[in-house]
Order: sequence, then C-alpha cells, then structure tokens
Amino acid sequence: MPLMRIDMYRGRSKAEIKNILDISYQVATEELHLLPRDRYQIVTQHDPEEMIMLDVGLGFDRTDKMLVFSLTSSPRKDADKARFYARLVKELAAHANVAPSDVLINITSNTKADWSFGNGEAQFMNGKLA
Repeated sequence: MPLMRIDMYRGRSKAEIKNILDISYQVATEELHLLPRDRYQIVTQHDPEEMIMLDVGLGFDRTDKMLVFSLTSSPRKDADKARFYARLVKELAAHANVAPSDVLINITSNTKADWSFGNGEAQFMNGKLA
C-alpha cells in the first residue's frame, strides 16, 4: 500500500503514462517509506467532459495535462505527506512536463485490517506482513 489511482484526460501515450506511474511510485517509495514490491497503481483516462477540477479559489488554471492522484493508505505522518506532495509535483514537472498546478493529490487513510493482498487473507492480521 498505498493503492494509488491516477485520473487523467485521455490522449497520453503509453510511454507518458508509464513515466507518470514510475515517477509517482519512486517518489512514494522514498517519501512514504514503502516496502519492496509495494506497488499498486491504477490509471483511469477520461474525456474532458468527465472531469472538472477547479482551484478552490487559489488563482491558478488547470490544463489538459491535469492529473488527480487518489491514494488509499495506512496512516502516514504529516511531514511525510508534505514531502510526498512537494516532491511529486517537482519530479512530474522536471520529467513528465506536468505543471505543479495541474496536480491534485488526495490521501485517504485506513488501517492495516482494511487490506487483503490476495487469497482472501488479511495478511497484516495473520502475521504474513508487519
């Protein structure tokens, strides 16, 4: 964990999507302290009329390169989240041509008991994962 869902407008190439996935995974691994092979990412592409993301009055405009990151995760320290937010937009700007104002990030916390990674087991509760 976390489970990372990334919503975007339709039209990016497979290479662009893979780059976004790789960048976001690398940043999450380092800033949210992920375990090895802890990679769960889902991309959903939308037509423009299917996404409306304004700025809550903050004074910036979004473009067709907008990305929405929705993470479901066990609780994280506020400092780790802040570093994740800042570094993710920095890396996406530098390596994927996505403006920081085009990135919306949301983290929803849950507990380890809320996860089953396969076989119908609760691996955090049965001791297979710590």
